[in-house]
Amino acid sequence: MAVPKGKVSKARRDKRRSSHWKLTAPGIVKCPKCGEYKLPHRVCKACGTYNGREVSFVG
Repeated sequence: MAVPKGKVSKARRDKRRSSHWKLTAPGIVKCPKCGEYKLPHRVCKACGTYNGREVSFVG
């Protein structure tokens, strides 16, 4: 059975865990129709278009 060789210090343990929980900034693109910033592959909240077509009416 595997047994740890010795105590892992808090600094060493936290250094190993630190890289998994970092948040990444979402990629933001400009809407080709109105120029507002939006998330990719989403309907534009300003003009209601997606992939060159009007999908929903935003009033």
